[in-house]
Amino acid sequence: MAYMRRKNADNPEILAPVGTEGSLEAAVYAGADAVYFGAGACNARRNAGQFTGERLAEAVRFCHAHGVNVHVTVNTLVRDEERKSVADTLTEIATSGADAIIVQDLTVMRLAKQICPALELHGSTQMAVHNAVGVRMLEDLGFSRVVLARELSIDEIRRIREQTTAELECFIHGALCMSASGICYLSAMLGERSGNRGMCAQPCRLPFVCNGAEYALSLKDMSHIAHYGVYREIGVSSLKIEGRLKSPEYVAAAVDAVRRVRDGEPYSEQMLRDVFSRGGFTEGYYTGKRNHTMFGVRTQEDAKRAQAVLSEIRNLYRGPRNDVPVSMRIQITARTPAKLTVGDGSHTVSVTGEIPETAIRTPLTEESVQKNLRKTGGTPFSVDALESEIGENLMLPASALNALRRNALAALYEARAAAPDRTIETPDLSIAGKPRTAEPKLCVRFASAEQFTDDPSIAYYSFPIDVLSAHPEWITDRAVGEIPILVYPDEEPRISETLRILKDRGLVYALAENIGAVRMAKEAGLTPIGGFGLNVTNSDAIEAYRAMGVAAQIVSFELSAPKIRDLKSALPLGMIVAGRLPLMQLRSCPARSDKGCAHCEGRPVVTDRKSAAFPLFCRERRYSTLLNSVPLYLCDKQLPPLDFYAVYLTIESGEEARSLIRSAAAGDPPETPHTTGLAFRKLL
Repeated sequence: MAYMRRKNADNPEILAPVGTEGSLEAAVYAGADAVYFGAGACNARRNAGQFTGERLAEAVRFCHAHGVNVHVTVNTLVRDEERKSVADTLTEIATSGADAIIVQDLTVMRLAKQICPALELHGSTQMAVHNAVGVRMLEDLGFSRVVLARELSIDEIRRIREQTTAELECFIHGALCMSASGICYLSAMLGERSGNRGMCAQPCRLPFVCNGAEYALSLKDMSHIAHYGVYREIGVSSLKIEGRLKSPEYVAAAVDAVRRVRDGEPYSEQMLRDVFSRGGFTEGYYTGKRNHTMFGVRTQEDAKRAQAVLSEIRNLYRGPRNDVPVSMRIQITARTPAKLTVGDGSHTVSVTGEIPETAIRTPLTEESVQKNLRKTGGTPFSVDALESEIGENLMLPASALNALRRNALAALYEARAAAPDRTIETPDLSIAGKPRTAEPKLCVRFASAEQFTDDPSIAYYSFPIDVLSAHPEWITDRAVGEIPILVYPDEEPRISETLRILKDRGLVYALAENIGAVRMAKEAGLTPIGGFGLNVTNSDAIEAYRAMGVAAQIVSFELSAPKIRDLKSALPLGMIVAGRLPLMQLRSCPARSDKGCAHCEGRPVVTDRKSAAFPLFCRERRYSTLLNSVPLYLCDKQLPPLDFYAVYLTIESGEEARSLIRSAAAGDPPETPHTTGLAFRKLL
């Protein structure tokens, strides 16, 4: 990256959010090293301002001239009919000279590699990468940087850093999602607005209740700025501020605070709280102390405090910082136009001006010339070194010297702002595979031993690997071991060893709900089956996973039945047709009291303002899953002709599980309240 403002490569990059031109200027003028913003509809904050066309090109020019890198978010899920639009957006981004794209969907990755291999790939936090094996998987795919999940502790980040070589990017300030990013479906299910497609309605901020606690799904914002030095010591490459929907004042205050800590200066945490917080900040994820103190909601008092500090914050970004050092060489000799050469270490420009005259009274001196040339206000530049070659008894008016300086710095600005010369290719938009015509088989995901039934109608069944380890007699050619959707660093070695033991006992298949789990399965010698957590919504992503060794794929339950029907694939495909859908994966459990989990039986509920109860399914106190308030049931509907339909069991009793399996196998109508989920709805 040629434009980096950082003078010391050992310092993590300060990465700022941008949603408008105002916040772009605030980020750059306050001292950000890089910015990230969206271009087009394929980004995780579609309600933020988008930079497209000339607006995108000018934003990149502005940033590069000021020594700031540009990362463009193209990090939402894509549907087949959108691939042409995504390709056009990627072409526009590559042409603009942007430095990197932030990606969730593997279709975007594949298209970007075809269009412009020089465009760096950064794995979005929407990919839910939270362990070393996940980072290594993205490295294998060509990603140079991975944005780690926000719910990691600093010790876990350290462990990941020690085991990987890709650049790591970590959030240091801003809002926290209640769920692990990329595997939250609450907004989609409740409001038909998918967070995975940049349209999250933030229903988690509504007054959900759990064990008497209000706003049970609303976390305070994080602020780890005081720990900048720890991130630097670990070797984190980039520190990211969340907030593309926030004001320019918010952006400037956060950037300024991080910059001050980097420079060894004090900063005002109170100002950060005043400009935006939800009853203060939390370090619960950073420290690993995840408890009830992490929860909070924005109050009227919080909003009032913001108004009092806005004018003070605006002083932080009134103009360029003049922190791009340049060298100058001025040549003023008789009978020759004056010449000024300016360079920044990568670019050098020269301009000429007036021919000097013979001095009548006061000839030019080196001091008087330097005084005029060092006036760089209003530009990104500051004069670091200045050489002078001045003939004797010559005179050049101050206006001519000022013109030389302005013209030279303008030419240098343009040289820095110019888009790099890149090869841009036209991508192949054809889709591999064919439409589905198969007779579907029934598959069942069991959550507990109590639920198991060896029903002959079941073609394949899966169990969490710990359950399967306890019942090796169930390891047959029909069995699949489910890798936990979240495997944090301290559990990574144990999970990998369990998979190897199951392989030795005869297990063939492993269900992978996370891109890191795909590699984990393969490293254990197992064949991965792609789960819903891979968020597959298009044919090209299916082909990408097939190329990784995935043998079959469950498509996202955010995809409608007509969209599923149109998928083309060389892989066997399936969909979830019955069971309680997992809407959130929670590392900070709202049922946890100030005394911990000691008195919890692992089956609390979260209730919304309409009294609908959403069960919490505890995963051995490592994380919990928020389930939908009513079960999905599609078995009596006309469904796409896929290779398999999956019953997804979670909290059902043994008898409830067996009854549901019988109904699903027979295609009977449901006997209890149910939902058809998103199969027949139009999802934004």
